[in-house]
Amino acid sequence: MTNLHYDIVGSFLRPEALKQAREQFEQGQIDHDQLKQVEDQEIQKLVQKEVEAGLKVVSDGEFRRSYWHLDTFWGFDGVDHTQAEHGYFFHDEETRADSATVVGKIKFNPQHPDLLAFKFLKSITPAGIVPRQSFPSPAQLYFELVRDERNVKALEKVYPNTDELLADVSNAYRDLILALYDAGARDIKLDDCTWGVLVDESFWQGPGSEIFDRTDLQSKFLQLNNDALVDLPDDLRISTHVCRGNFHSTWASSGGYAPVAEDLFAKEKVDAFYLEFDDDRSGDFAPLAEVPAGKEVVIGLVTSKKPELEDPAVLKARVKEASQYVALEDLALSTQCGFASTEEGNKLTEAQQWAKIKLVIDTAKEIWG
Repeated sequence: MTNLHYDIVGSFLRPEALKQAREQFEQGQIDHDQLKQVEDQEIQKLVQKEVEAGLKVVSDGEFRRSYWHLDTFWGFDGVDHTQAEHGYFFHDEETRADSATVVGKIKFNPQHPDLLAFKFLKSITPAGIVPRQSFPSPAQLYFELVRDERNVKALEKVYPNTDELLADVSNAYRDLILALYDAGARDIKLDDCTWGVLVDESFWQGPGSEIFDRTDLQSKFLQLNNDALVDLPDDLRISTHVCRGNFHSTWASSGGYAPVAEDLFAKEKVDAFYLEFDDDRSGDFAPLAEVPAGKEVVIGLVTSKKPELEDPAVLKARVKEASQYVALEDLALSTQCGFASTEEGNKLTEAQQWAKIKLVIDTAKEIWG
């Protein structure tokens, strides 16, 4: 992967056939098996397109999910699909109000949807191509469980001891990772918006932030993620994507990486970082100096939020700038996020989506040869 120098984050716009099937399923017009049949067909078409586009690492587009994160949480024992008082607040928009709430001890379930999804993806991925499974980080699950007063009350009933909660979350994730490895996964990515929250000054000055201690939260996020990543097989590549929110072409948080760089970059036990740098909200490249030598940094310079194509000359100049802090050989180029972190998707067409990916690949080939 390191020598390719181009990549994707993984979610793709949902095709019309899939949107229709999901709507029919919600209305009781088709059953789960019929929905799965449509999902299987559309994922097969997507993987073929990814390979034809020149990608060497492919995803299933997250076509079986409604959300990039909640579907994973609902797949663990002890976590229920619930409705919150509010959705997540993005710049100018609010999402649907789904949430995940603790109802029992958190454990890995061998029928976890991410494991089943990966097994299908692996079965249709051509030789020489790597199937990647992405899911939200352990820190993200913890943050969901404490997102509001109702979730906190439910949590305290099951977990009066926070240390036990943290251990159960990390262990459930580690069990999922090992089950994926046994199913043939060699590339797993943890998507993580929690660090984006930590650096967002507007969040910490807003209502609701008073229930959190910023320093304590940062320590917990690092502990949760790292405890899930202990004693893993040497040939398993673990990466993390740090996101500032990606819903319907809008965003949730702002702020550069500097306040969290010493924990996130220097201490998180991952092999690669996928980082958003598509606009000023992400800050400058200087915090990348904290990334240990030899770890890969995939810089998301091409936005998945807007259809307009970036200028390749600007992309090349920015990669050169980033190489002041991370060796050029350890850098790669990608979109800053996926194209549909939720099933609503961003505001661009499928053709524009593929044009973005072509721009990433073509520009990377010009930079790295």
